[in-house]
Amino acid sequence: MKLDLYQIDAFTDKIFGGNPACVVPLKDWLSNDILLNITKENAVAETAFFVDKGDKIHLRWFTPEIEMDLCGHATLATAHCLKSILNYSKEEIVFETLSGNLTVFTKNDSYFLDFPSRIPKTTELPEIIKESLNIQPKEVYKSRDYLLVYDTEQDIKNIKINRQIFDQINLDPGGVIVTAKGDNSDFVSRFFTPQASILEDPVTGSAHCSLIPFWSQRLEKKELDAIQISDRVGLLKCENKNDRVIIGGKAKTYSIGNLWIE
Repeated sequence: MKLDLYQIDAFTDKIFGGNPACVVPLKDWLSNDILLNITKENAVAETAFFVDKGDKIHLRWFTPEIEMDLCGHATLATAHCLKSILNYSKEEIVFETLSGNLTVFTKNDSYFLDFPSRIPKTTELPEIIKESLNIQPKEVYKSRDYLLVYDTEQDIKNIKINRQIFDQINLDPGGVIVTAKGDNSDFVSRFFTPQASILEDPVTGSAHCSLIPFWSQRLEKKELDAIQISDRVGLLKCENKNDRVIIGGKAKTYSIGNLWIE
């Protein structure tokens, strides 16, 4: 069986920036084992698979290890694939997902994801995570992911993870966000996932479901500019809408090809 395969860099306006995701359109769903094997072979953080159902598009996201409940950059990549390559004609794209219906709309050359808000609550940091960090946070919160707050952007840049210790904990499907007020943006972040083939995710849209309400309240702003300061760098336009968040960004197509499965 021959399938189309698109690789797209999300939350960036430059090739080799942002977060790469693969997008695979399907006519009908294949088995989970096949979907997972395709994702492993693609060797990027996330592969998005979708089936066009007419009024909605059924969308699923896989890492090389598991199916995810929510993924921002692969959703943005899928929207970019539909609009810029596959000539999808509707103004808004409605994705049917494990996190409910997610709407994506375009404005100029950017894509805006309407995602659920996940407000983090104060909590204690597990000892394993604490021991794996070279710099300790000032505050600790949690929703799906742990959210660790630091004093400065330089702290976030300087964080190192002792993976041998970090991988002793399983946060499936969550991870660890480190964040601080930005020098040239409202806030910055990085994202780490224990026991994942890719330790640091370059740009994590779903993490901003917690980052946006947190920083919106702290900075008393509804609209925020965010930078995920990984090596590849991600740029995100954010808006807090109470029980929803808007996560905006650009995308660039890196490659178009095919894959074959038996």
